[in-house]
Amino acid sequence: MKNKHILSVSVRDEPGVLVRIAGLFARRGFNIESLAVAPSGQEGISRTTFVVTGDDNDINQVEKQLFKLIDIIEVTNHTDAPFVDRELMLVKVRVSSPDDRVEIRQIAQDFRASIVDVHREALIFEVTGDEGKMTAFIDQMRSFGIIELIRSGRVALTRSAADDRVEQPNPLNFREVAA
Repeated sequence: MKNKHILSVSVRDEPGVLVRIAGLFARRGFNIESLAVAPSGQEGISRTTFVVTGDDNDINQVEKQLFKLIDIIEVTNHTDAPFVDRELMLVKVRVSSPDDRVEIRQIAQDFRASIVDVHREALIFEVTGDEGKMTAFIDQMRSFGIIELIRSGRVALTRSAADDRVEQPNPLNFREVAA
């Protein structure tokens, strides 16, 4: 049975790392549904978050193959434990009348969306949340007319228990590569 999996991969900031990871997914026949890459809290390390659909055995195999790439530090499959995920969306909504403007703003307020640009014919909103919230906001705005929409990739962190100890990964603790 195919499930949606969210994988976070900590990598060294080196040219070509993302291409090698994406190539691994492509060779295995996976479509990357969402991708987010940004520097982590540690210098020289970035974190990439992938959302892919596949059965558990195939995803486990991909995880093992990811560890064979030399610039990979850590792989976390958030699907296996409770996690928090978010994404950012910017959406430009058509405003046809003053009544529409009032209704659109009220809906946006209900979703805790921020207005980031105002124009006579359109409003641009910033919405942050999980996939369900994004989809619901789009559904609410569709009847007014969505002019343009862009979503970032999802990012995720595994939830931790109150008694978990927080350890900072050591960037000098990279796996040694045979020369």
